[in-house]
This record gives sequence, C-alpha cells and structure tokens, in this order.
Amino acid sequence: MPRITALAVLLGAAHAPAALADTVSVAVAANFTAPMQKIATQFEQDTGHKAELSFGATGKFYAQIKNGAPFGILLAADDATPAKIASEGLGDGATHFTYAIGQLVLWSKQPGYVDAEGKVLEKSDWQHIAIANPKLAPYGAAAMQTLDKLGLAAQVQPRVVQGENIGQTYQFAASGNAQLGFVALSQVTEDGKLREGSAWVVPASLHDPIRQDAIVLQPGQGNAAASALMQYIKGDKARAIITSYGYSF
Repeated sequence: MPRITALAVLLGAAHAPAALADTVSVAVAANFTAPMQKIATQFEQDTGHKAELSFGATGKFYAQIKNGAPFGILLAADDATPAKIASEGLGDGATHFTYAIGQLVLWSKQPGYVDAEGKVLEKSDWQHIAIANPKLAPYGAAAMQTLDKLGLAAQVQPRVVQGENIGQTYQFAASGNAQLGFVALSQVTEDGKLREGSAWVVPASLHDPIRQDAIVLQPGQGNAAASALMQYIKGDKARAIITSYGYSF
C-alpha cells in the first residue's frame, strides 16, 4: 500500500501543472497579431496556461467590453482606452502598463515604389491609399496626423480607402486594391527586415506616440492565466519577440 500511495503522489505531482493551468480570453489590437500569436504559443509552452486570442480594432473592443464581453485582458493599440476602462471600473487600473510603442509606416507591395522620404504621397500616379478608421484605430489617427503635418490631407483625402482596423487596412494594400497604405511596421517586417515591397518609416515627430497599453479586465481578475500572461509580456522572451517586429518600449 505505501508503494501504491507513493506512486499516486508522484503521478499527481506530474499532472499538477496541467491541473492548475487556466485559460484567459485576450482582446488584441489588430496591429499586434503576429507577435501576440508567437507570444501566446511560447506562453503556453512555458507556463501551461492558455491565451485565447481575438483580434480587432481597439474602439470596437471597448464597445464590446462596455456591453459585457467576457475578455480577461485587453492589449490595446493606444493608452487612452485602457485608462478609460480603469476609470470606469471595467478593469484593474493597477495592472495597466505600456507593453509596446508602435511604429507607423507608409507601405506598398511594389518594390521600389515608396521612397525613403515618403515623397510618393505628393505624386498623382497612384489611385488609392489605405488608412485605418481614425475614430477606431490609433494607427489611422496617426496617419491622418502625419498627412496634416505634411500639408497633404486635403490632397490625399479623395483617394483614401478606409479600413475598419489596421488588419483590414493592410489587406487593402497587400491585395493591390490600394497602391499605398499607412500600416503598422510590425505587419510588414520581421527580425528587422522588410518582408516585401517598399516602405517609408514615418518619423515619430509627425504624429502622437502610439503607446500600446494592456489592462486586466473585470472577467480576468482572479484568473491565474491573466496574471501570468501580464507578467510574461513584461519578460525577456516576450520582449524579444515584440522588438523583432519593430516595436520599442
């Protein structure tokens, strides 16, 4: 009997991590799709916890959260939305932090089309430019600020094709339906290299900083996976992935 009892204890210990593992639903800004997919995979391997990811526009996620969507964490594309969520009691303000600073880029699928200074914006030989909805997507707001600073907003506006979020905006440009697109650097680079096409990295001085903040929402409070994921995102493994997609801190 003692031997059987000891074996049972050993087997129980071996299965303890799986028994303690939890799942958290995470609302992720569309621009952060690729890095978060990698982070979630590594997170599950390292901790046993699981992150179920949903991608979309921060503005839409806010509306869903207000209406009771059961997300445990929000990884926003801005800093204002998590702050608002905390002030409204929809999330834990103590967990609010900046997980990445985004970078806006003017991109074309066509190699050599976008020059190093973005002067292509002044040309008339292109028909459409994709920009995310500036009311819903911070990258869209940054794109419009950039055009305003360059004095090109009125000239470019008639040719704008608006994406609901930065993911759809990228698809417009990647499909060729728009010759140009203001997208997130993370969508077109990996390991510091442009995957295809041509691009102009927009100087940070042309728009407000794209601070991307995270917060634990009400449904995630007390969830072991939510707490573990927030800590994991601050760690070296996650930060290495985030940096590889062109974000800073």
